[in-house]
Amino acid sequence: MTLVGLEDHASALYRFALSITRDPELAGDLVQDTFVRALQRSHQYQGEAPLGAWLRRILHNLAIDRARRAVHELVVEEVEDRWRDDEYTIDPSAVAERMETREELQDALVRLPFIYRVAVVLHDVEGWTVRQVAEVADVSLPAAKQRLRRGRMALVTALADGHERRERLEGVPMRCWDARKHISDYLDGNLAASTAYLIEAHLQTCPTCPPLYAALVDARQQLGNLRDPDTVIPPDLETRIHTMLTERDAESPSTAG
Repeated sequence: MTLVGLEDHASALYRFALSITRDPELAGDLVQDTFVRALQRSHQYQGEAPLGAWLRRILHNLAIDRARRAVHELVVEEVEDRWRDDEYTIDPSAVAERMETREELQDALVRLPFIYRVAVVLHDVEGWTVRQVAEVADVSLPAAKQRLRRGRMALVTALADGHERRERLEGVPMRCWDARKHISDYLDGNLAASTAYLIEAHLQTCPTCPPLYAALVDARQQLGNLRDPDTVIPPDLETRIHTMLTERDAESPSTAG
C-alpha cells in the first residue's frame, strides 16, 4: 500500500518523539529515521491501523533501540523492592517542592528507564489511555499497567532522591547539563564572556563536573598528539587523484566561445 500523506504526520511525530525523549535533537533524528524506516518497509503497511499509529510504533521501537541504561537511571526492580518494605517512606514536602518546577520534574523523569518513562509521560502528561500506551509499545494491557505503576513509583523515588542531590549542589551556578552542553565550545574559546564566566563558576563549585572537564581537556590534548606534521599524501594516491581529475576535465564539454 502506498504511504499517501506521509509528510503530513511529521509535526505529530515530532511532538510524540519529544514527549518520550525530552530531547529536541534526538526527537528530530528519530522522526527522520522513522520516515526512512517507513519507506523501506512500506510493503508491510496494509492499512489495518491508521498510518499515524503505524509510524508512532516505528518511532517508539527506534527510540528503544537507541535507549541504553545510563548510570543515573533507577533500577525499577530495586525501587519496587523499596516500596515493598513497610519501613520505606519519603519526605512528602521535599517531593512536593521539587514537583513545583518544570526542570525538577524533567530531571526526575530522565532517571526513569525509557519504557517506564514512556508509559508515565504518555498516560499522565499526554493523556493517553493505558490501552493506547499498550498499542504503541506493542505489549499487553497488563504489561502496560505494570509499566505505568512502576514508572510512577520510580518517579516519586527519583524526586525524593533528587532533593538530597540538589541539597549537595546548593549554591552551584548553572545546572550540570547546562554547563556540560556548552563545555565543548568553552574548550574552543567560542562562548560569550558571560556564559564562559558561569561555566567557570560552575566548575569551581560543582562536585561532579571538574573531573569530566579535566578528562575532556586531556582527551583533546592526546588526540592532538596523534597529528603527524610530516605526513604527506602517498605518491600513488596523488597520481590516482590527478588522473581522475584530468579524465573528468577531458570529458567535460568545452565552455569556450
